[in-house]
Amino acid sequence: MNDLHFSTRIIGTDFEKPDAHGAIALPVYRNAAFEFPDSEAIAAAFRGETGKHTYSRISNPSVANFEQKVRTASGAESAVALSSGMAAITNTFFAIATAGSNIVSSPHLFGNTFSFFKSTLEAFGVEVRFVDTDDLRQIESAIDANTCAFFAELVTNPHLEVADLPAISNILRAKGVPMIVDTTLVPWCAFDAKKVGVDIEIVSTTKYISGGATSTGGVIVDYGTFDWTKNKKLAAMPQPKGISRFTAKLRSEIVRNFGAVMTPDVAAMQTLGLETLQVRYDRMSATAAELARHFAGHHKIARVNYPTLKTSPYKAVSDALFSGHPGAMFTVELGSKADCFRFMDALKIFRRATNLFDNKSLVIHPESTIYCTFTPEMKRTAGIEDTLIRFSVGLESVEDLKNDIENALQRVCIIYP
Repeated sequence: MNDLHFSTRIIGTDFEKPDAHGAIALPVYRNAAFEFPDSEAIAAAFRGETGKHTYSRISNPSVANFEQKVRTASGAESAVALSSGMAAITNTFFAIATAGSNIVSSPHLFGNTFSFFKSTLEAFGVEVRFVDTDDLRQIESAIDANTCAFFAELVTNPHLEVADLPAISNILRAKGVPMIVDTTLVPWCAFDAKKVGVDIEIVSTTKYISGGATSTGGVIVDYGTFDWTKNKKLAAMPQPKGISRFTAKLRSEIVRNFGAVMTPDVAAMQTLGLETLQVRYDRMSATAAELARHFAGHHKIARVNYPTLKTSPYKAVSDALFSGHPGAMFTVELGSKADCFRFMDALKIFRRATNLFDNKSLVIHPESTIYCTFTPEMKRTAGIEDTLIRFSVGLESVEDLKNDIENALQRVCIIYP
């Protein structure tokens, strides 16, 4: 199926086993346990020798079907579906990090990812070394024998920075360090993670994949490209058959012990969402790009941020990495926090809500919401300003969204030359 286009491949992915009644969509296996004909059969299944499902916290047919479609979409070796994007991040690092190890990362991260690194992981003795990912020398000098991973967001939320992943990959390959990237903001139909050197991809499937904010979920995608004998925690593991040491550690221990699994109902909804991903992404990202271009230079906006704008320092790398537009999120900077609130309160179509890539367009003031529990120092480190507004663009008419923003800008006091 590799010669087919993205949407055709996803929709045409066959079930692991034919449905008994010939259903086109896999029925939802809304159950906890699975029966076996005899004691040896269930014992063999628990030993992992038969591929049979035993208990839905370990595996489930509906979830396995979703994971299979993710493998088709990404071209990955394996995929592990979980209950949220944060579950995907936490499970990933608990699989590879130990006390005394360190992670090299940009500080410009989604709020809970930053908090997980600084508050949760550091309490377990894992150091996080924040660097400017635009400076390759900083990345290289921060890596040492105890570095278990480099982590970045493909497009940072809400900063809209784009790291030069191919250049960073060259450094990491020479150092024997895996590249782990949260690619939530640009899905597989517009970005090939494996091609640019990503080893492990983390995605919040709550966003584009869920098909209109129907459910929360996350997925860890393993491209099978890293030699995990270079990781101190995984090196002693026997080499499993058909999957990497990393995915084997996830499935046999970390996911089972933490229990943050995707439910069968969510898997069914997100399987349908994955099938319509490209048509929604193309429309939403094109609208976001049009809105960003339209309002760039507006006399009541200090700055519009979107990677393909000529004013963005990330335009060249964005154009090189992505086929099409780099996502359905853009930001604007106004003159004050008060102006931000006045502007947001005047919007009629954009919903004041968190989340990204709902079918409905959303708007939020990150400093007073997502990062509201951060200290001033943490906000400075994370690069969060109180003059920034984040837009998530949905499926409404671009002209209606333009008019909504234009009308709301009449409430803004400051005028720029």
